[in-house]
Amino acid sequence: MVHVAIVGAYGSAGAVAARTLADRQSVDLTLIDDGDPGGGLCILRGCMPSKEVISAGAHRFQARHDHRLDGALPDVDLAAVVATKDDHVADFAGHRRASVDALADREHVEFLRETARFLDDDRLAVGDRTLDPDYVIVATGSTVNLPDLPGMDEVDPLTSADVLDATTVPESGVVMGFGYIGLELVPYLAEAGTDLTVIEHDDRPLDEADAPFGDEILELYREKWDVDVRTNARETAVESTGEGVRLHVDGPDGEDAIEAEQLYCFTGRRPAIERLGLEDTSLSPGPGWVADTMQSVDHDRVFVAGDANGIEPILHVAKEQGEVAAENVLAHARGDDLVEHDPVHHHVVFSGLGVYPFARVGISEAEAEARGWDYVSVTRQASDDGVFKTKDVPEGLARLLVDSHDGTVLGYQGLHYHADVMAKTMQLAVEMELDVREIPDTAYHPTTPEVLDGLIREAAAAVEQH
Repeated sequence: MVHVAIVGAYGSAGAVAARTLADRQSVDLTLIDDGDPGGGLCILRGCMPSKEVISAGAHRFQARHDHRLDGALPDVDLAAVVATKDDHVADFAGHRRASVDALADREHVEFLRETARFLDDDRLAVGDRTLDPDYVIVATGSTVNLPDLPGMDEVDPLTSADVLDATTVPESGVVMGFGYIGLELVPYLAEAGTDLTVIEHDDRPLDEADAPFGDEILELYREKWDVDVRTNARETAVESTGEGVRLHVDGPDGEDAIEAEQLYCFTGRRPAIERLGLEDTSLSPGPGWVADTMQSVDHDRVFVAGDANGIEPILHVAKEQGEVAAENVLAHARGDDLVEHDPVHHHVVFSGLGVYPFARVGISEAEAEARGWDYVSVTRQASDDGVFKTKDVPEGLARLLVDSHDGTVLGYQGLHYHADVMAKTMQLAVEMELDVREIPDTAYHPTTPEVLDGLIREAAAAVEQH
């Protein structure tokens, strides 16, 4: 029997690894999680509750935005939003816990609801017990990251976790962090009634996107939600004013001080590994500390999956990594070669309250250019297709990238209504390496994917001409 301990069994990566290994009679499995109540980051504080709250903002935005509607505009009832979110999250988390708890009914599986800490490379302290497993899978997720900025200890910034529980919002706020968390929560706060200034370090947000998509986001947020986005600006210090905060910023026009009632920090997440006692092991967390096999580079019997490894903090990636970690533990025990996790890029950001989500599958044009690939790129505006106008969401654009020689679909980007659901279709096209000339270019229902039909026709024609 191979003894495997999973630290963080309720999380997305840990739960998948647990289910995979629990099915193997050759594995003696110890599940460890001290979550209270437990259920995993995505369910408790991540993608599920965030979509709950932004959907309420989306309904108000569409009512406010559509000139065909008349009557008094409703406010976002924050107390009702939070209460509904809490009910749903409790239900989702309960299902997750039940599915993992059920594994402990098996003869060779034990569940310890305690905190785990490494005593050395090979031993774990779990509650009042000491374990000596053959392998450890660390899947402890991530936590909010606060920047190391002068004056931060003088203020009380709010994070994404705070916004998800907020039943009131301030009149004004200044936002640090305009990545996927900021892109999702900034318009929600604006729709709830907060006047916002956002600090963006670069020319535009959406680093993974080609430039026109970031430019479109800027225009949407400035025009639709009246957000003041300061580009090419960096925070230098923050201080309390007694009634609020003053954020000092170095921008294109020099130093500036932005005053607001509240500071929001949407400055990303970091691996939640502080309590693991890694300082007592040979493990050295940091860039490159975990290989694509999910095996730590410093100890071949410790695997790290999901947000805890710092590679890519996304739910579906965590699940895939949990599966890879479990399978590679078994492979290592057999003396077989390990497999690498090398997924096709597949991200969705629920920007614009999910009315204008951004989706990217495969490579971008900027990446193809940097690699020196010979490609065809075609772009369509959402306004080119009448269906977006009839739904009163004509803003946005989409782009398709294909190999100019054989028509292989290389990548898709969309920033428009329903781009999120179209990502699955384009994932199939990219992962199956379909020839764009062989993809049907007519979709009868539903009608919003007509934007894909147009991209396919234009790309196929360009390949033929090439």
